[in-house]
Amino acid sequence: MKLTANQIQKLCEKVLQSWKAHNIIHFKSDEKKVLETMVALVAKELQREVDLDREVNQMLDQLERSNPGEFQRFKMFQMLKQKLAKEKKVIL
Repeated sequence: MKLTANQIQKLCEKVLQSWKAHNIIHFKSDEKKVLETMVALVAKELQREVDLDREVNQMLDQLERSNPGEFQRFKMFQMLKQKLAKEKKVIL
């Protein structure tokens, strides 16, 4: 999923506000520091998915070169992505 830095920031702010409103979270450190950490972690996970997509596309390119016309790329993409995500513990 492609999100801009601003969208990630807004998403994390909304999650924090919701947690605070429902008394799910109590801060032991500065709230801004918690928000910064959340934004960094979400951005890191989204980048892992982008890297995974790139790796799957490279694998498909190799398969296509060795077996031209013998598989449907869009179906194989999803299957390979799910398998690699499970192996690499990437949250989709």
